[in-house]
Amino acid sequence: MRIEQLDEVRYEIPREGAMRVPGLVYASRELLVDIRKDQALAQVANVAHLPGIVGRSLAMPDIHWGYGFPIGGVAAFDADEGVISPGGVGYDINCGVRLIRTDIPKIDAKRAIADLARALFAAIPSGVGSKSRRGLDERSLRIVLTRGAQWALAEGFATADDLAHMEEGGSFDGADPEAVSERAMERGRAQLGTLGSGNHFCEVGYVERVFDDVAARSFGLVEGHLTVMIHSGSRGFGYQVCDDFLRVMLRASVDHGISLPDRQLCAAPLRSAPARQYLSAMACAVNYAFANRQLMTHAAREAFERVFGSSWERLGMSLVYDVCHNIAKWETHSVDGRETRVCVHRKGATRAYPAGHPDVPAAYRAVGQPVLVPGDMGRCSYVLVGQEAAMAETFGSCCHGAGRVLSRAAAKKAARGRGVVEELAGRGIHVESASRTTVDEEIPEAYKDVSQVVDVVERAGLARKVARLVPLAVVKG
Repeated sequence: MRIEQLDEVRYEIPREGAMRVPGLVYASRELLVDIRKDQALAQVANVAHLPGIVGRSLAMPDIHWGYGFPIGGVAAFDADEGVISPGGVGYDINCGVRLIRTDIPKIDAKRAIADLARALFAAIPSGVGSKSRRGLDERSLRIVLTRGAQWALAEGFATADDLAHMEEGGSFDGADPEAVSERAMERGRAQLGTLGSGNHFCEVGYVERVFDDVAARSFGLVEGHLTVMIHSGSRGFGYQVCDDFLRVMLRASVDHGISLPDRQLCAAPLRSAPARQYLSAMACAVNYAFANRQLMTHAAREAFERVFGSSWERLGMSLVYDVCHNIAKWETHSVDGRETRVCVHRKGATRAYPAGHPDVPAAYRAVGQPVLVPGDMGRCSYVLVGQEAAMAETFGSCCHGAGRVLSRAAAKKAARGRGVVEELAGRGIHVESASRTTVDEEIPEAYKDVSQVVDVVERAGLARKVARLVPLAVVKG
């Protein structure tokens, strides 16, 4: 793979062969060593072959190998000439992360952290195939799929202020349950409000350092105060939607003569019927995920109320923001100097709009959109704020996390014979998990150092550091 360094944090994959655009990778020299260990760079080049791609095939510094598109990949497609690819969204549609701030000083909560972790673990169903305590009938599920977090608001699990601090207001237009298979509906009925397994988590941390006082104040983040971060997605429902449409898109690729360097990139023209059907089904999964994270927020607030003996409102547990990681969206961006409607695929990437953008919540419009970047359960996470360069270079996108450096198998091998939970406890981090295997797969060294990842996007001007969060308690599946 030929790759040319443009500056300290930008590397170009030159256009070759049937590539329609070059690739652009954001990385430091140190991170590039890890990035080269899997096939992610080849996937960046493969995405550049797809019809109608505009700008560049982009890769964030947390990039690693994924299904079709790399995780950490961003690509935008022209509305007339472009395609939609489920591999550019991923199996866990609208996997995303949200951050809740509190008025609780860490020093006052020190003795309650273990109780808090156990209360959260009891309140939020976790683990492979975990089932909701709130089963949905067919009618209710259809409302969830079309209204997302608005369903939670109507049912008393959310506030209007919560919805005002979610990407898209927690509800995606264009959802049509008729585009979803019966199998997906069956899986969706049983799992709303559940964390799942893998890299999903609910984490209590604290604001260890503020870098930007103005933005931190706007986001309600105070040094030394507790925070809660929830990372999950559309569970088995979204997985089934993706799986169903991969078969549809393989046929569409043949029908429309789309040449694929990798069949995992199967796609359909955006103007075609299969594309419209996928976008309608994907929107259902996006809404399911918004409602899922909101139900877990409700459960987390109730857990805090039980442990601290006070209402969540008095504890100051307001939502800072909720962002999507795996999604395809219609947005308007400047392409070759012209405002153009494009379909932006973000696969393991986060929207990062700067100050003044009309889609940034009104409360944050003077400073920019919060960009939430979880690290690993042993080190730290960051809150950033979107910057102008993201609009100019990355279709308003940024990194979404640290990015794996070890496969799950390699992580389990590295954890063999160790007591990872006990190691973390020795560092002041209490872990509650449905499975020790999941904890082993998620050991801190399975991930890049998120501080290095964030440093790259800040030096590239995509986002600026606002605050660093350090974990105290982690609930895993």
